Amino acid sequence: MLIDLSHRIVGGMTVFPGDPEVSIADAATLKDDGFRVSALHLGSHTGTHLDAPSHSIADGASLEAVALEQLIAPLVVLDARDRSARDTIGPDVLATAPEIRPGDIVAVSTGWDARFGSDRYLEHPVVDVALATALWERGVRVLGVDTLNPDPSWPGDDGAWHLPVHEFWLGRGGVIVENLAALDRVPPSGAEAIILPLRLDGLDGSPVRAVARVPDDR
Repeated sequence: MLIDLSHRIVGGMTVFPGDPEVSIADAATLKDDGFRVSALHLGSHTGTHLDAPSHSIADGASLEAVALEQLIAPLVVLDARDRSARDTIGPDVLATAPEIRPGDIVAVSTGWDARFGSDRYLEHPVVDVALATALWERGVRVLGVDTLNPDPSWPGDDGAWHLPVHEFWLGRGGVIVENLAALDRVPPSGAEAIILPLRLDGLDGSPVRAVARVPDDR
């Protein structure tokens, strides 16, 4: 069974504050041209998407350097659905899943995907660097969240953006997948994640079609 972990891409959808707005319009129509073509305007971090290291690291690798083998791997889902707005998700959530092995893709489930499209979506829980560190030490290199960001999606008291998990994870060459959906339908272990970005050389990220392959006996 395949479970779609991706949000639909539609005009006017939620984006990170300041990112390009999404618009979709007709570029050619059956009536006027005999065929249909759509014009898409969107940012590289639209919807369910992957952050390459170059997203926030000056000398970080760009999208084409991310190995596909990293993005098709066993999926472990950590349950943080008890967290409230702006709560911190620490290493205690590791107790909600079985053993994590090197090369596993780990996704943190908060249930916040149900708020996608609303103002409340930006007030999501955040991943503590301590959890990111614990996952990295277990050999995880792909970290996913069902929120807009593992870090705060609001400026700090100093008015600046603070992205400590991005700095830690991308700074070591890992990748982050944001805006996942339907993680509550995936078992804590036993599924396989398939996360495929567009082939966009030199860029900092890409929308993805992310799915979980769950054995039929689960």
